[in-house]
Amino acid sequence: MTPTPAERAAALRHRIDDANRRYHELDAPDITDAEYDALVRELEALEAEHPQLAGPDSPTRRVGAVPAGRFPPVVHAVPMLSLGNAFEDSEVGDFVRRIRERLDRDELVFSAEPKLDGLAISLRYEHGVFVQGATRGDGATGEDVTANLRTIAVIPPKLAGSGWPDVLEVRGEVYMARADFERWNEHARLHGGKVLANPRNGAAGSLRQLDPKVSAQRPLSFYAYGVGMVEGGALPATHSATLAKLRDWGFPVSDLAAVVHGSDGLLDYYRRIGEARDGLPFDIDGVVYKLDDHAGQREMGFVSRAPRWALAHKFPAQEQTTVVESIEVNVGRTGAVTPWALMQPVQVGGVTVSRATLHNADHVARLDVRNGDTVVVRRAGDVIPEVVQVVADRRPPGAQPWAMPMACPVCGAEVVREEGAAVWRCSGELSCPAQLVQTVFHFASRRAMDIDGLGERYIESLAEFGQLRSVADLYRLTLDDLLEMKRRADERDGTTPETVKAGKVATRWAENLVEAIDRSRDTTLARFLYALGIEHVGESTAKALAQWFGDLEVVRRLPWPLFKRVPDIGGEVARAIGHFLDQPGNQQVIDQLLERGVRIGDTRAPNPKLGQDLDLATLLVDLEIPKVTAIRAAQLASAFADAQALLDAPVHNLVTAGLPGESANALVAWLEDEAHASLLLRSAQAQAALRARLPARSERVAGPLEGKTVVLTGTLSTMARDEAKERLEALGAKAAGSVSKKTSFVVAGEAAGSKLAKAEELGVEVWDEARLLAFLEQQR
Repeated sequence: MTPTPAERAAALRHRIDDANRRYHELDAPDITDAEYDALVRELEALEAEHPQLAGPDSPTRRVGAVPAGRFPPVVHAVPMLSLGNAFEDSEVGDFVRRIRERLDRDELVFSAEPKLDGLAISLRYEHGVFVQGATRGDGATGEDVTANLRTIAVIPPKLAGSGWPDVLEVRGEVYMARADFERWNEHARLHGGKVLANPRNGAAGSLRQLDPKVSAQRPLSFYAYGVGMVEGGALPATHSATLAKLRDWGFPVSDLAAVVHGSDGLLDYYRRIGEARDGLPFDIDGVVYKLDDHAGQREMGFVSRAPRWALAHKFPAQEQTTVVESIEVNVGRTGAVTPWALMQPVQVGGVTVSRATLHNADHVARLDVRNGDTVVVRRAGDVIPEVVQVVADRRPPGAQPWAMPMACPVCGAEVVREEGAAVWRCSGELSCPAQLVQTVFHFASRRAMDIDGLGERYIESLAEFGQLRSVADLYRLTLDDLLEMKRRADERDGTTPETVKAGKVATRWAENLVEAIDRSRDTTLARFLYALGIEHVGESTAKALAQWFGDLEVVRRLPWPLFKRVPDIGGEVARAIGHFLDQPGNQQVIDQLLERGVRIGDTRAPNPKLGQDLDLATLLVDLEIPKVTAIRAAQLASAFADAQALLDAPVHNLVTAGLPGESANALVAWLEDEAHASLLLRSAQAQAALRARLPARSERVAGPLEGKTVVLTGTLSTMARDEAKERLEALGAKAAGSVSKKTSFVVAGEAAGSKLAKAEELGVEVWDEARLLAFLEQQR
């Protein structure tokens, strides 16, 4: 049943009053500014059509809300009125026309400035000294927040200069800069503090703390934008000159304030500030126009709650409410799995939005976003829209908390998150189509497989046209494939293909690329492992894996605990390697790479030093079983022949082996998990297989540079420094980045600098390039 105008007006008044109370008293708004403005405009239209509905208590005739009573009241000598709003250019034209007609002037001059999204306050100065500060409240009466305002460094406790009136009330806005807001929230998240909803709420809530010490901790700022009561003195004749005088007396005044002429000047200013809006250090929701001369202001006068000589021209709302229809995840180029809200379409910032980022699983949990929820969506310029708040009292019955899917929606690989990390990732790096471009780009990079000429643009086109589905497909590309890719890319981009050069078809780039791909087939184990793009496996970790395990077939079959046998590889990195190699798709791509001719030329037996730790005790420690320390692991290894015997042992046998009851129960609970039991057996079997690969003692030959630390500096003329570094490392050396007393020798090329000087100072042996080449030749 359609409500009568009186019923609708009553409902609107109730909703607006509640919104005012939440915004001004509680600092916890439950609707956006755009929704609030729409409610007020609807009530204004109803009251204009039915004047008998417009009582003196209507929110259209009041400003803000009645003070909450937590602070002493302050009656404003000059009311702190609100401003009329404009949303369309035509409304600005009407505003100018009304002033021109009433004042009978052809030319009008205005002062224009940004409309900050903060908390309006009034500062009272007597004989140049700050004596009282108050919030706007309901426009007539505010709250005394003097002690809190004194904590804001930019508000002058005493006026600068001279010539100020005996009594001066300065009106302005307390706000929180964006960078300060972000820093505060980041600190709060790290230390379990209160996270602020937005800069406006942060400013209002900070200023209305009962303890000034709390306000003092908050990063608050202030801009002056006008005056109230003035006694015992005079101000300049214009608003713009008054702002300049306030600046002279020590108040911050916006540098963006400007004097403009007529409606064209106002609209030009509006557009100029709108374009700069997203780059400003603070939030604004529009601009304010004020007739510049005070005599004209007095002649224009006021309506019920707003001056006729001023207007707020609002920007399209950057926040709106809508309903979440579903929460989906997107897999990015780096494998990051990001939740997104799919929503009922809504206009935000002048753009229709139906998707908004939820950042990560922790953000979803903090907001507690669920399917069917009504949410507040924010969009600022080109920034991706984001969900910033859930309207909890509009949640539908039965809505369930959201959980991150455990399998990648693109490739089906496991979705994992390291302890303490915010981002979940797809572990199917090589086989996940969503990560293809980034994977291939890394695979082909100079320090990986070194495929010269394969840039990201070519990779994107090859993937787009279906010629590249994994890194292994690189080794199936032909000259015709590359030329076809280029032709289709040119057609897609609307560019004219470069078909002829010096009388022949321009194919040299493609021929060079085919040759570069073919050359890359011969590589080293370290380069190959680095090229796979395993999380946390950089060049140094890849080299360590190659030096200790020696063979790709060994590395790719190891369970994660055994990677901890390599010095400097801890549990986090070991798990990342294990997760990668546990994905069938990744193993399939490795098989395809080998089938298509990738050859690892430096395969060798595992490092003999591994034999020192290939025992059950070390394995139990590496498995990170709760309550099983190195001492307890040694006791277990002494009592049980192997991993299977340990798995079969009843609890009392564990106690008999010397384990305290707490440790025994923790071990049993761990082994009862089938995944844990399987990992123990697989690790024990892999350990035995690794032991069998170790060379016999008589076969163990250390490299000629085993135990040596080498530093390379300067430019080599016959080879790249990276190549020299790899060859020295293959002979057992450890390449370091700085010279110390432990450095065995320094290889110095041309233009060697501080490292050579350091070596000479410490008496470290120095080789020139000729000696390096002679040494390497001897080792062939």
